[in-house]
Amino acid sequence: MRTLFLQAPSFDGFDGGAGSRYQSKREIRSFWYPTWLAQPAALVPNSKLIDAPPHGISLAEVVAEAKNFDLAVLHTSTPSFASDVRAIAALKAANPALKAGLIGAKAAVDAEGCLKSARIVDFAARNEFDFTIKEIADGKDWKSIRGLSFRDHNGEIRHTPDRTVLENMDALPFVTPVYKRDLQISRYFIGYLRHPYISIYTGRGCKSRCTFCLWPQSVGGHRYRTRSVGHVIEEIAWAKRTFPEVKEFFFDDDTFTDDLPRAEAIARELGKLGVVWSCNAKANVPRASLKAMRDGGLRLLLVGYETGNQQILYNIKKGMRIDVAKRFTKDCRELGVTIHGTFIMGLPGETQETIRETIAFAKEVNPHTLQVSLAAPYPGTHLYKQALENGWLDDANAELVDENGVQMAPLHYPGLSHTEIFDSVETFYRSFYLRPAKIASIVGEMVMSPDMMKRRLREGAEFFRFLRERRAAAH
Repeated sequence: MRTLFLQAPSFDGFDGGAGSRYQSKREIRSFWYPTWLAQPAALVPNSKLIDAPPHGISLAEVVAEAKNFDLAVLHTSTPSFASDVRAIAALKAANPALKAGLIGAKAAVDAEGCLKSARIVDFAARNEFDFTIKEIADGKDWKSIRGLSFRDHNGEIRHTPDRTVLENMDALPFVTPVYKRDLQISRYFIGYLRHPYISIYTGRGCKSRCTFCLWPQSVGGHRYRTRSVGHVIEEIAWAKRTFPEVKEFFFDDDTFTDDLPRAEAIARELGKLGVVWSCNAKANVPRASLKAMRDGGLRLLLVGYETGNQQILYNIKKGMRIDVAKRFTKDCRELGVTIHGTFIMGLPGETQETIRETIAFAKEVNPHTLQVSLAAPYPGTHLYKQALENGWLDDANAELVDENGVQMAPLHYPGLSHTEIFDSVETFYRSFYLRPAKIASIVGEMVMSPDMMKRRLREGAEFFRFLRERRAAAH
């Protein structure tokens, strides 16, 4: 079947693509690659991937191409579901014969709900959906395709047995040729990565059991299944030749450092290629492994600290100790490995005191840059279940983003309101960035590089505009 893989237009500047873990409008305009769409697209010959938000493609422009396809596969999320359904309706109005379905965490955890609430949707591919989509595109009888929920000829919703997770990750083709064919890589920008960058996955699943984390609890699972070292290096070598302008490769595995011997082996081979790379990591990597990865070209680690309070870390099953995180951060600084730290306000156990504790912790470990998010109880996560059971989530504040795509504070606790949690994000940012030492560090970067000067000035303008918009939305 002629297949369109689509990340549909939604909110302006909304980073909700099929590679974004938490779908919202960011403090600084940024976009992740739509890797979860590119992967099945790589399996389907003559397919096309349209990633509308970063490319500024309107729904009308997408609809104009509807007649060229027999099948449309859209990535959806809890925040973007309504607009994604509207996109399907528009595509089908232009091409009534088109079959259209959904992939993504929302489809994986609530396929029945997706189909019941949107009769225009023909199917939802559950869990690890790559080969489910390939079999649909190959024209297989839907009743024989595992991992599929669909509407039959009588309009009844049917569910086939679950598909087993993929064990041989090398069976998945490279995604970078799809990037080359269908995307403009200059459109993808992340504030803490060198531009232009490319991100790929080298494995799926995460050993950690963090209660809030979406992908392991919906699609990837808690077992880290990996591509072979040779398979990864072959793709990076191909991408390096094909995209000579790329300044950094990012490995977007939930926790690339879950398998340290493999991470070090990949680093050794990347060192031979002479590429700069970064990855997601837990704040417990031993110094020797950090050094081995740095020697192989590692520049930056994206580290989920989440909080500076040990009890909250226990509450969310992070499996991390504050003292270990401090030692890890010190090792990174001494070895010259940059850290982008991520924190979450409003996790279970949060109080005004723990907010202050986390801000103080962030200042102490002092990552080069940081991102502060609001706890988001996505359906399918343990946090969502907890929130419902404990009354932390109510109908009046259950939305994850507002009408502009900006994160809201859906949770509240005894003694800590939605508003207090929402306001803590701005307090955190201002306390961390508006310190003389941090300002001096940023200015020093800018003085050393004209490109960095332009970039930081733009980011600063976007950042303060974002804070103004948040404040206006709150009132």
